[in-house]
Amino acid sequence: MTPAVGLHEGMVALGLDVSAATEQTEQKLLAYLALLGKWNRVYNLTAVRNPEDMVIQHLLDSLSLVPHLAGCASLVDVGSGAGLPGIPIAIAMPGLSISSVEAVQKKAAFQQQVKIELELGNFSVNGCRAEDLAGQYDAVTSRAFAELADFIRLAGHLMRPGGRLLAMKGQQPDEEIARLPAGWRVGECRPLVVPGLAARRHLIILEKT
Repeated sequence: MTPAVGLHEGMVALGLDVSAATEQTEQKLLAYLALLGKWNRVYNLTAVRNPEDMVIQHLLDSLSLVPHLAGCASLVDVGSGAGLPGIPIAIAMPGLSISSVEAVQKKAAFQQQVKIELELGNFSVNGCRAEDLAGQYDAVTSRAFAELADFIRLAGHLMRPGGRLLAMKGQQPDEEIARLPAGWRVGECRPLVVPGLAARRHLIILEKT
């Protein structure tokens, strides 16, 4: 199966819009993947190198968050690495304002190049640590960034009143949930089904009490 076919079928399985009007979305997602592969040969941005695996583990895994962002106008992606999940979401949801936070210069530089080449007007890159960023957002997300308590400590200030922290995890992290700091709770723990991925994935939605 080619990356293009895998992406299209995966987006269908996720329930995302794959009408003719969104063909450009798929093209941009594949263009992002091509840029990631090109830069990866020099800068080692990701350990996943096979294009078919990158579609599943990077694009579809990131896009599995899209159905859970209804009602959000702004999102900040903390510790985003090569721009995951922020860049795929920015491509798929052009009406959503997304800020990326990445302290490693080569990774932030790659994201900036993607923004320029793919003309992502709704995407911005912050080359700093989450704890040094100001501003507040409807949703704050991370993909395998840190333990839940550390995620709250480093990025909780970026959530606007009434907002949510969205932690993308593998197995349901019961021990991490038990260590949540006072004043925070798990609003929901939702399984994420990523087409083609056998590993378990969960979305932990954190809220202030």
